[in-house]
Amino acid sequence: MAKVELKQPIVAEISENIKDAKAVVLATYSGITVEQDTALRKEMREAGVVYKVYKNTMMNFAFKDTPCEELCKHLEGPNAVAISKTDATAPARILAKHAKTVQALNLVAGVVEDAYYDEKGIQALASIPSREELLGKLLGSIQSPIANFARVISQIAEAKEA
Repeated sequence: MAKVELKQPIVAEISENIKDAKAVVLATYSGITVEQDTALRKEMREAGVVYKVYKNTMMNFAFKDTPCEELCKHLEGPNAVAISKTDATAPARILAKHAKTVQALNLVAGVVEDAYYDEKGIQALASIPSREELLGKLLGSIQSPIANFARVISQIAEAKEA
């Protein structure tokens, strides 16, 4: 079997993963320990994020003529790619969280909802809380005035009883 025929399924797998993806984040991982990588992969899996290491040439072929084409210029050295089809901030958020404790892990660049972000942009994106956290904060801010109003009415009722 020719080398090209062996590479085509890998390129097709990458292409399928990035198709309709909300976020594709590229990270360098040179020097990460097995324990650290296992913890990172576990958290990625739980968040529904595909995290894989591919050869740069394979990613280069898969990224051509897609919104991820901008990432091709960063394909030097050992790279991993984190892809999410549901949560636009999850890959960057999880990678940034682990990068704080793992010096070998660095965010390089990413494409989020078809917009390219460099390292600073991805770092900024990583600081955005998850959708669930934002909804929780919104619900808390909506609920707070109602709860305060209920307390005031309760105190007025107690004061009139006394």
